[in-house]
Amino acid sequence: MVSDRRVGYLEELEHELDTRGLVARVVRTRSGPAFLRVVNPEAASLAEDVTCAPAPETRDHYFWWSWGERMHRVDDVGGAACKLAHVLQPLTAG
Repeated sequence: MVSDRRVGYLEELEHELDTRGLVARVVRTRSGPAFLRVVNPEAASLAEDVTCAPAPETRDHYFWWSWGERMHRVDDVGGAACKLAHVLQPLTAG
């Protein structure tokens, strides 16, 4: 089933993010697609919901930002995790 495949990609990203100190959990809803909730435990207001779906012009699956922009290929969870870690990093003064 397609949704199981997407959940599998999200679970791979979840495990990668856990190794980088971010808290991630796959959320399955009754009315919509599953998504990955990612939170920086050092700054809980820094969070992102990531979905997984094919791009409109291809059957290749990608991770998507919450605002609908393509984030990264699913076959490179390390690269996707780097992007998320960067975006969820608190700004430092100075």
